Amino acid sequence: MERAGGSRVVLCLLCGLPAAGKSTLSRALSRLLPPHQGWDCSVLAYDELIPQEAPGPPEPGWKRRRREVLRQLERLLRGPPGPAAQRGLQEPGAAPRPLCIVLDDNFYYRSMRYEVYQLARKYSLSFCQLFLEGPLEQCLRRNRLRSHPLPDETIRLMATRIEPPDPRKNTWEQNSLVLKSPECPSEDEYDAVLMKGCYAQIINLLATALENPVKQNEENTEQKEADRVACAASTVHQADQTCRRVISQTMKEAKDKNVLPSEMKSLAEELNKLKAAFLEDLRQETHLKNETGQQNHSFDPATSVFSSFQREATSVVNKYILK
Repeated sequence: MERAGGSRVVLCLLCGLPAAGKSTLSRALSRLLPPHQGWDCSVLAYDELIPQEAPGPPEPGWKRRRREVLRQLERLLRGPPGPAAQRGLQEPGAAPRPLCIVLDDNFYYRSMRYEVYQLARKYSLSFCQLFLEGPLEQCLRRNRLRSHPLPDETIRLMATRIEPPDPRKNTWEQNSLVLKSPECPSEDEYDAVLMKGCYAQIINLLATALENPVKQNEENTEQKEADRVACAASTVHQADQTCRRVISQTMKEAKDKNVLPSEMKSLAEELNKLKAAFLEDLRQETHLKNETGQQNHSFDPATSVFSSFQREATSVVNKYILK
């Protein structure tokens, strides 16, 4: 897809843990790309559009808000830009220039990134990913200095669930680059550090993506989409029933071990939160496998979830039994 005037568009995802340096990098790219590469650059920061989500059971409306951001992006691509994107999307009278739209978010599930890839495929846009990798303790330290820091536990949990790009396994992630998050005393010094470090790699990635836009899927996908939705619903339903049986059995064992009624209530709440987290992880994984066609017909989700969830549930209940 080209903008009015014939210039091309690349969607560049920034992903990584909170406080890994994604927003700092996005601002640096918006400063450096126009004068050094002759590109326009527009930044779409998810934190400014939706509340910061935590891993685990999503809060009500979590998916709806993310879908709304994608709709905003699609409107940005299809129609005349609004005031917020005016600088990056059009310069009347200027020669057509490539446009880099930087999407600044954690994108810790691969399926979140795949949604953007689907949008790139729909409009034949270019697509690439920059994954900011930094030590967990560094991210925690930076986060604590923010005006509205996330709880340490939220970031620690996200670190156990984040899914870095894997180009060898997923061909749609081939235009990906893993970057070490630099330690800079101030943002004023960041541009110089970036230029001396990985800036050339980033430009090569953007240029490669720009020359190889994602091809549209020409086949009729309505029935395939319906089949995918039904398959995902069935898989999650099986896993939900399995988890319920495990919880029921675990609660019975706790009662037989004379766990106090007040603690039984806390145990039930903790197990149900654990179940919600397991099902959300499975839902994300199933959705991605259905979308990419990475099916394993010998894989039994109910059996897999049973073994994993039972181990976690046993660990939880032992805290109450062994007091």
